[in-house]
Amino acid sequence: MRVLAGDVGGTKVLLQVAEVDGPSCRVEAEARYESAQYPSFLSLAEEFLRLARARDLRAACFGIAGPVRPTAQGAAANVTNLPWRVESEALARDLGIPRVRLINDFQAVGYGIAALGPEDFAVVQPGRRQPRAPCALIGAGTGLGQGLLVWANGYYEAVATEGGHADFAPVDEVQIDLLGYLRARFGRVSYERILSGPGLVNVYGFFQARGVAGNPALLNADDPPAAITAAALAGADPASVEALRLFVRVYGAQCGNLALTVLASGGVYIAGGIAAKILPALQTGDFVRAFNDKGRMSALLATIPVDVVLNPRVGLIGAALAASRLA
Repeated sequence: MRVLAGDVGGTKVLLQVAEVDGPSCRVEAEARYESAQYPSFLSLAEEFLRLARARDLRAACFGIAGPVRPTAQGAAANVTNLPWRVESEALARDLGIPRVRLINDFQAVGYGIAALGPEDFAVVQPGRRQPRAPCALIGAGTGLGQGLLVWANGYYEAVATEGGHADFAPVDEVQIDLLGYLRARFGRVSYERILSGPGLVNVYGFFQARGVAGNPALLNADDPPAAITAAALAGADPASVEALRLFVRVYGAQCGNLALTVLASGGVYIAGGIAAKILPALQTGDFVRAFNDKGRMSALLATIPVDVVLNPRVGLIGAALAASRLA
């Protein structure tokens, strides 16, 4: 079955035409686009299909970075961090594809995880994985995505959430100060204000405000989060080092919160654009200590496997698999 799949984010869009047969997926065309360079998702998709010369597509599925809402004719979504509204019925009509499904981007990640191999993961905590048990998904990138996987109908069904916008809960004095700093800037403070690319910049600014030495040039780089991360991993900038350490501790704590909420004895999967880039920092021990630091539930948390998803195309793979199930 020939399908169109998309991973639609606030920073980038990945599109793919693929022939899907069960769990196998043969890619016929694929491209990456910078989201901000296009006025709408439709204009981007039309350009891709024209250049790919794609014909006779039977279904399409797009993982959208933002909440997907049902409509009278299908579903619609406003892309977080972009002025795009995506509607399934309009896309089906304008692209000439009979069936179009919109899902949350982390639903797409969830579907894609089942198609990955051992080489696509890096272990953070081995744990003891329970077959067919619930799993948790989380990933910091342009924003903070969260979701869960529940076994149903012979495969893991992915469920979207907007848990990344839950209230930030500090666990020590430094984090309490961070909450105060961010409240002064934003009012309400969600985990996404910390666990995202812009969030890392926020944490960097917090340490500069506390008098930790930093390099102002990092904030003027083309990609400040990447510049801060590189400086931190190289140990080249004190404020970057402190920012990444705190980022990792908060990441671990929120992953543990999600694992408790889902009772994720099937595992926690960390995706998103940041995790693979900071893998050495996630494996230093600070993350696992924060993940497991749950009082009476600490022993339970220590049994839950935690893995970083290394394959950047996991959402695209998941969207292709979801499209093939529309037949």
